[in-house]
Amino acid sequence: MEESCILHLQKQFQKFSDLYLCHCGRSQCSSLYICGPAVRPNYLIYYILEGGGRYSIEGQDYLLTKGEGFLVPPNREVLLQADGDEPWTYLWVAVDGTRCGACLRSLGLGEDQLTFRYRDDGGELVRLVDAMIASNPLDDASAFAIQGMLCQLFACLARGISPGSSLTQTERRNLYVHRALEYIHNNYGSGITVAEVAQAVALDRSYLFTLFRRVLDISPRDYLTRFRLTRAKEQLAHTDASVSSIAYSCGYQDPRVFTRAFRQEFGVTPASYRREARQELTEEEEGPRDGAGSSDSGK
Repeated sequence: MEESCILHLQKQFQKFSDLYLCHCGRSQCSSLYICGPAVRPNYLIYYILEGGGRYSIEGQDYLLTKGEGFLVPPNREVLLQADGDEPWTYLWVAVDGTRCGACLRSLGLGEDQLTFRYRDDGGELVRLVDAMIASNPLDDASAFAIQGMLCQLFACLARGISPGSSLTQTERRNLYVHRALEYIHNNYGSGITVAEVAQAVALDRSYLFTLFRRVLDISPRDYLTRFRLTRAKEQLAHTDASVSSIAYSCGYQDPRVFTRAFRQEFGVTPASYRREARQELTEEEEGPRDGAGSSDSGK
């Protein structure tokens, strides 16, 4: 992860008590970036500049992308994980103070509303955070300037923030599953595992299992197996490729393992299924036998 120079303000140097800046910064994360689970002592406001990732707070997950942000409350266990394909770049501002919670609630953010949308087309949030990073917190003039910039940042959010993310929780779950299915459909032939599918969509394996059971009423492993075997059925019926070649093309390194899985799923061996499928196709192509299916005789 690449970080810009991060500003940290020690509490003993704070001149304000109602609302003040603790630290702020910008980060460009790699696809392997995971932070947490961890507990923060202050409120943190994150805003995503590019890419996307997962924000998980005590078992509740949010899949967020560019133009969205989220609030991390103090003393709550959270995990941040960058998207595997398009990892996020974000800025953050950590704040505290006796009126901090009230100020955040005035923006529509709090324990019951943790995500938001905000269009920063002019880059105002970036400009303010960069200016705070460049300031010297030990200088009295800079301390007042930092406080002013923090208030400007809150003013920007107050004008343009849209509470709630663009997707409902159900839609987010469906999106996770959709991405997992897309990955399976595109990579089933390369011998992928469920762990690799989970990594590709930036989820842990147990949570991916939960989503599949909830949305599709099937486990990821069973779905992957059935998809591979269904593709194998199509190839057996419509191509002359050998059983071994079909097994390899569907992600099975051992044709014997493929044969056992196929027989367990469909009740016949691949070779037997091919014979039956070819016979059915032949009968369909030949059509009804002489005199069969005709009701016009003698008319």
